This record gives sequence, structure tokens and C-alpha cells, in this order.
Amino acid sequence: MVKVEIDSHSGFCFGVRKAIDSADQILKNGTPVYCVGDIVHNDAEAERLYQSGMKIISYNQINQIKSGTVLFRAHGEPPATYQLIKKAGLQLQDETCPVVLKLQQRIKKAYQSVKEKEGQLVIFGKRGHAEVIGLEGQCEGQAIVIEKEEEIDQLDFTRPIEVFAQTTKNPDQLKCIVQLIEERKGESITWHNTTCKQVTGRVPKIKSFAQQHNVIVFVGGKKSSNAKVLFAACCEVNKHSYFVSDASELDSKWLSEARSSIGVCGATSTPLWQMEEVAESIKKFL
Repeated sequence: MVKVEIDSHSGFCFGVRKAIDSADQILKNGTPVYCVGDIVHNDAEAERLYQSGMKIISYNQINQIKSGTVLFRAHGEPPATYQLIKKAGLQLQDETCPVVLKLQQRIKKAYQSVKEKEGQLVIFGKRGHAEVIGLEGQCEGQAIVIEKEEEIDQLDFTRPIEVFAQTTKNPDQLKCIVQLIEERKGESITWHNTTCKQVTGRVPKIKSFAQQHNVIVFVGGKKSSNAKVLFAACCEVNKHSYFVSDASELDSKWLSEARSSIGVCGATSTPLWQMEEVAESIKKFL
């Protein structure tokens, strides 16, 4: 008998859970809810909320809203978006993750100091990502965003450099980039490990889970950066790891590789109900 187990450490992180619970509560009260951008990088969960009445809007659509509540997701927003909401006279439900909010405040404060020293403020993150856009907004768009090691060439190593990181980035990659900058600069720089411990702490836990099973089915949204990181961690320790966005993508050939157990896990943007749905579908194949 092959056992199917759901990873108890997988699923929504605190920030995402808080934003989704807030959206659900407002919708239950019968108030229209408008979220600026995808509330979560998971199509199935986004569709569930859409069916409940939540609308996804762009910045350009804010002025078209006449009533209801505008919700800011966990990723956070730049100051300009707050100004748009205020100008439109709309009700705001700010669900920026507390970890992201603290990082925004730190970057805003650091930017003033860096500017006075004619230095460079660097953000190690994914260019165009919602969180990074919010962080850039704290420093008048003057931060230098670096995604990979070779991009440090754009820095002026004769000027002061201060480095922060998007909360969901890999801390080891951050340290590597800092080391390369210091080698090129010839001296130590000011840098901050602002990665979220709750998110980065999932890597060793999911590796341990993946090692305990013959086959791993990872459930995540294709647009989720965190899903890519955690799935890669599964693949490192279990070559029989497979990525699905929903139960319809399951392949019976994968499951035939299981001798005793199949593990189901997911990203910080993956709802528990979706992992349960995939687990139940797996059982039907066995």
C-alpha cells in the first residue's frame, strides 16, 4: 500500500494567509473588493477569490472605482499607489506583509543616508516583481536592482554601496553577490540580510520532506518565484520530483515510481485545499 502524505510545513506563509483571510472576510460582508495585481501567485486560489467576487485591477483602473475596498496584497506597494487611493477617496485595506513593510521602512531610511554620501543603494531581487517595485518606490526609483552576479558590473566601485534583498530571495545567493562586490571594491560594504526567515526556512524543511518519499508532487503557481525555489530544492534531493499547477496535470507514470510513499508539498502561495485536492487525485491512480 502506497501512502500519500501532505507536507505539514507547506502552504501559505503568514503574510499571504493574512491577506487572503482579509479578502475573504470583506467579501463575506458583501463589500466589493478590488486587489491591485494578483493577490497571490497561484491561479487556482486567485480564481476562487474571483468567483467569490474579488476583482483584480491595475493601477490605471483605480480612478474608475466608485465604491468598495481596495486591498493591497502582501507584496506591498510604492508610496505613489497610496497617493492614488487617497486622491480617489477610496477605502484601503493594507495587507502588506509586516516583514515587507519593515524592509520598506529600512530602505527609505537608508536611502537618505546613502544619498548624502553620494553612494548607491542596491536591491538584490527580481526586476519588475511587485515587492521590488514597492521597495524601489521608497527611494525615488534610484535603487540599482541586481538579479544575478554578472549584473554587479553596473556598479561604481569607487562610491559607497549598501545592499538589501527582496524578502523571498536565497540568502546564500545574497552573500555570494555581496562577496563579489567586496572583492571588486577591495573593502567591506554595508549589507543587510533582509530575506524572510519564514520563507527561506522552508528550504531545509522541504528537502527533508522530499527525502522521506519515493515520489514528490510539488503544487505551485507557474508565476511564483518561491515555487521555483522550493521545487528546485526538492529536485536536489529527490530526482522523482514533479511540478503541477493543479490535479489535472498529474501523470500516472510518475506515480508508478513510488514503492511505499508519495509526498505532496507546495509553495508559500499554495493553499492547503489545493494540496489536498492533488493528494486525493493521486489516491485514485493508486
